[in-house]
Amino acid sequence: MAKDVLCEVSNCVHNLHGKSCGADEIFVVSHSGRQAHNSQETDCKTFEPAR
Repeated sequence: MAKDVLCEVSNCVHNLHGKSCGADEIFVVSHSGRQAHNSQETDCKTFEPAR
């Protein structure tokens, strides 16, 4: 599990000090249904497909 969750959305209530996310949970979505093939199809910059 990630120790640090980074966030560049400055106007989010969970953004801490302009770079970290302080939310209790993180919810990542895919733009193409339940399967994604690369990070551009998600709202997660660190997405890597499962092998």
